[in-house]
Amino acid sequence: MILEKDLIFSLDIGTRNIIGIVGEYTEDGKFNILAYSKRKHGRRNMYDGQIHNIEEVVKIVEEIKSELESKIGTSLKRVSIAAAGRSLKTCKIRIDKDIDSSLEIDRKTIEILELEAVQKAQEKINGENGNKLKYYSIGYSVMEYYLEDNIMNSLEGHKGNKIGVNLLATFLPQIVIEGLYSVISKSGLEVGHITLEPIAAINVAIKEELRLLNLALVDIGAGTSDIAITIDGNIMAYGMTSIAGDEITEALCKKYLLDFNQGEALKINLSKEEYQEFTNVVGMEYKLSTKEIVEDINEVLVKISLEIVEKILEYNGKPPAAIFLIGGSSQMPGLKEILADNIGLPKERVSIRDTSFIENVQGIDEELKGPDIITPIGIAIEGASEQYKNFLEIEFNGEDIRLFNTEMAKVSDLLVLTGYNPRKLMPKSGENFVYYLNGEKKSIMGSSGEVAKIYINEQIGDLNTPLKDGDVVNITEGIIGKKAEPKLFDCINREKNIKFNEEEINLIINVKVNGKKVYGNPKIMEEDSIEVEEIRSLLELLNYLNLDIGFEDILINRRKIENDVELNQGDEVSIKAKKNINLIINGDMKSIEYHKDKFVFVDIFDYIDFDLTSLKGKLVLKINGEDAEYLAELRDGDEIKIYWE
Repeated sequence: MILEKDLIFSLDIGTRNIIGIVGEYTEDGKFNILAYSKRKHGRRNMYDGQIHNIEEVVKIVEEIKSELESKIGTSLKRVSIAAAGRSLKTCKIRIDKDIDSSLEIDRKTIEILELEAVQKAQEKINGENGNKLKYYSIGYSVMEYYLEDNIMNSLEGHKGNKIGVNLLATFLPQIVIEGLYSVISKSGLEVGHITLEPIAAINVAIKEELRLLNLALVDIGAGTSDIAITIDGNIMAYGMTSIAGDEITEALCKKYLLDFNQGEALKINLSKEEYQEFTNVVGMEYKLSTKEIVEDINEVLVKISLEIVEKILEYNGKPPAAIFLIGGSSQMPGLKEILADNIGLPKERVSIRDTSFIENVQGIDEELKGPDIITPIGIAIEGASEQYKNFLEIEFNGEDIRLFNTEMAKVSDLLVLTGYNPRKLMPKSGENFVYYLNGEKKSIMGSSGEVAKIYINEQIGDLNTPLKDGDVVNITEGIIGKKAEPKLFDCINREKNIKFNEEEINLIINVKVNGKKVYGNPKIMEEDSIEVEEIRSLLELLNYLNLDIGFEDILINRRKIENDVELNQGDEVSIKAKKNINLIINGDMKSIEYHKDKFVFVDIFDYIDFDLTSLKGKLVLKINGEDAEYLAELRDGDEIKIYWE
């Protein structure tokens, strides 16, 4: 007798059909299918992968359970199930945020940015649906990072004022899981394992070594075409188009005047026979080749393929390396060739995956060979492997949370599900301290706060820490930094020193706070007004020192100047060395002090009282009895004569 604990029971609850499979693993590690059952929905019990009429679905599941129990001779209690790919929501989102430009961007800052983007994507999906659903985060894939709006491969280690991320995030509405659990419970079963249909299908339809490639798996069913895109062994995005096999059936019905059931039967037979014979609702008989019929409905095949191509390119950005088709409607003759043409791939790179590609599975008969059986077998094998528990029970900040476990649940998934604000994880600087310097508003940043701490079972973790069943997660929020408490010297340059003829001079000559002169380094209060009296230019310095010296007699940093200049910290100002010349002028001895390189005749007039403003005859200039020019250079001891003749 077969024991129930050794059996693997799986259900694929689809929009049109429900398929149940029971199997077991043999000693040589192969999965052996012992029995299967397939039932159609009598009415529209499901829409786009979500159960609407729970009671009707329960009846069909009970029928399948009863039939399988009769075939294998034992009762069934635990079942593996899967959520439909069409119920997944994938959203492309970009967010930007301002950051402290003085700090290096670290891994934690990037993780919080990504978490904010995922939560923003969830808000966007809620907005589109017009409701507030809880979602399980299935995963996300970063497309680009941004620094100051420039695309970056990595942000870590950089500095800037603004960072951003563009990513694809995928979510599963909690209501879908609750509906599945309700059906299973009402059918007298319990869920042993739950997965996602695309994950189950990929694991059996595509060999493990091929999953590292950029591939697209398209499940073309009755109501929708569900798309999963893989890269580096993981599913990076999910998508769905709203036209699929039913559109083919309706096109056949319109073309040949058939009822829906006749059209459905003809569609299925197109992949089996080269010639078709049928009678329409008015009694007209048809004998046509499959090729002729496919040509008649070519327009709808092109439409289906174009929508699939559009969705693949939207999420992948380019054609994948290959496309694998599963699902009953993927068998439609000509569809895969049209799809290859429209996406620009060689025809051999778009192929239909049926059970002949599945390794290490036996017991597959003629009824189980189509691509529509891929997913049910995948669900069974996925459940048998028990790679991870379907739901994790997590305690988060004192509250019990049930977290859907896809491949590897992380702390960030928990925060998305609970709606935890990721900004609480960031350290916040204290308030800015505001004061006024010479009438201009200034501010000093508060101190940096402490980052939030994430504890998993009382051990420090982070957003990427994996979670397991029973984990206790607690987060202590980041601490806000303190407001600055500055003193005077934190607000001003207390010294601006230069050297004047080797003597050090502080150009800051007076400081007032709120109109009162202050000394030392007093504490400054919020909104205080500080006035700093400062010598800024050479002319201001000469006036301050009461010196009447021309710019031509001054050197700054050993260089000549011609005009007034601004003074800077560390400047060296020097006056050229003084020179003396002794002259006999109109019989009187006169000693003259000057700073120029040479002393010429015309310079005399700056040192004697001789009126040149009105002519009184011919001006006579003599040096040592000889006529002289205005610019003649004078030497010590020269006798000078100046008079009107």
